[in-house]
Amino acid sequence: MKKFMLSLTLMGSFFYLVGCVGFDTESAVSKNPDAEEVLRLNKNANIFQWEGLIYTTNIDWVNELELTKGDLVGEITETFTNGNPKSFKNGMANKLPIGTKIYSAKEKPGILIVEYNGEEKYYLVLVEG
Repeated sequence: MKKFMLSLTLMGSFFYLVGCVGFDTESAVSKNPDAEEVLRLNKNANIFQWEGLIYTTNIDWVNELELTKGDLVGEITETFTNGNPKSFKNGMANKLPIGTKIYSAKEKPGILIVEYNGEEKYYLVLVEG
């Protein structure tokens, strides 16, 4: 009986100690790239911000698409000039002039079409994923 009680006590102590050990878990939170990150990776990137997301152009596979302009979604309201990418905000572009029209693309929801000087450019949204 003493051996049984001793075994039971040791097992109980073992489970108690194992249960008290904390297991650290790490979780990574991903976020969409912002203007600061994009410009840090490529200071010559042609970008604008719309609805909190950064759009960029000159992507080969996007340029090869044949897209149709959809609805007018807005226009560029500010030009980024101060050199602090943290100040980038909606409607701001670093290479497009103020007043540049922005359209949806009928065929691809993650692409916006920009029109200025009679030219169309396709801008792809940059999202983490």
